[in-house]
Amino acid sequence: MRKAASVRHWAANSAHPAAAALRWLRDRWRWFTLPAPKVLVLPMLWLFLALRGLVFFLRRLLLAEPLFKAYCTRHGRGVRTGIYIPWVQGRGELVVGDYVYISGKLSIIFGARFSSRPRLVIGDHTDISHETSFVVGREIVIGRHVQIAGGVAFKDSGGHPADPALRRSGAPPDGTDVKPIVVHDNVWIGSGALILPGSEIGEGSIVAARAVVSGTVPPYTVVAGNPARKVGTLVPPEGREHLVPPSPTPRASPVERTRDPARPARTPGKPLAQGGG
Repeated sequence: MRKAASVRHWAANSAHPAAAALRWLRDRWRWFTLPAPKVLVLPMLWLFLALRGLVFFLRRLLLAEPLFKAYCTRHGRGVRTGIYIPWVQGRGELVVGDYVYISGKLSIIFGARFSSRPRLVIGDHTDISHETSFVVGREIVIGRHVQIAGGVAFKDSGGHPADPALRRSGAPPDGTDVKPIVVHDNVWIGSGALILPGSEIGEGSIVAARAVVSGTVPPYTVVAGNPARKVGTLVPPEGREHLVPPSPTPRASPVERTRDPARPARTPGKPLAQGGG
């Protein structure tokens, strides 16, 4: 091994003509390529795409979807997955509504030692993107028509107790630390967001990418950041206006509250007019 390493070092660094020739051959080998005339490579591409589509179709239809449905306690009509078999660990209740679409890898971990029957509910017409994960200690409920982007993580428990001694002994978290998560209808959650225990995301809201939600998001609100804070308000559809919290009325300044209504306001930088005499 040492001799082979010394030869490689000599070939890479020596000024000897033989070493230079070896480096020349190495570079030519690295950059060697063949021409790709369209008349030849396009049929190859079409054949590859057709075979790949067929393999992916059969993999989804005969493997990924049946196994995911087997995991479900109850599922509705038109449930579809991608080509990946969702990873489900532990025992819990998995309820999936109608026309739910899981477009990539999905991870579901039921923390059965946190509660007797952890429960995950996914509502109708919800889309879940690649590498979404759920850690369910008690209950996570996803509403209808929810859009979940890639890499979103839901955790209704931190997984470990806060007390160092209990954590070292491997004890489960205290029951008060396991708090259900609720995502209401028509919510959009951006890529890489983290939804922490006890969070509730109101109807029609948007959670920005990489946001960390650890509380209540009012309906039709846009939140972003860590921790997530309100950055905007959305216009609710007709008939849902009652869900949006009213905007606070601006408070008048002390000067405005004490000004004589009959006296004209003074323009900044301009002296008051003097009366004639």
